[in-house]
Amino acid sequence: MTAGMNCKVKIWRYTNQDDDSVGGAVLSGTVQFANMFARLDEIPSEQLLVQQGLETTKSFTATLVPGTNDIRERDELEVTEPYDHRFYGKKFRIIEVRSPFNPRNPNNYMVVTMDRRIRAHGIQ
Repeated sequence: MTAGMNCKVKIWRYTNQDDDSVGGAVLSGTVQFANMFARLDEIPSEQLLVQQGLETTKSFTATLVPGTNDIRERDELEVTEPYDHRFYGKKFRIIEVRSPFNPRNPNNYMVVTMDRRIRAHGIQ
């Protein structure tokens, strides 16, 4: 594993397919990139909001290698390795993509900001 990276991830892209027989929307997910090295970190919540007892959403950042892949907002990141990772098998929705370098730069990585994706009816 690349130095500083603490997991491997898959990037999923969801698209809308034709409606089903009763008119419900059907989402179809495709793995865009697999076995990408990543460093996943949690962004601390705003301390003032926590002290006031307000509910805050958890945000995360991930540093992805290589940074030349076509990753977009609304894609989802899934942790696939190591198997004892705290977020193994969990999905995160990407809400911002930052690529600080030119693709020809040897320091080729991408930083994404995410929030935790929780499926309402996960057993269906």
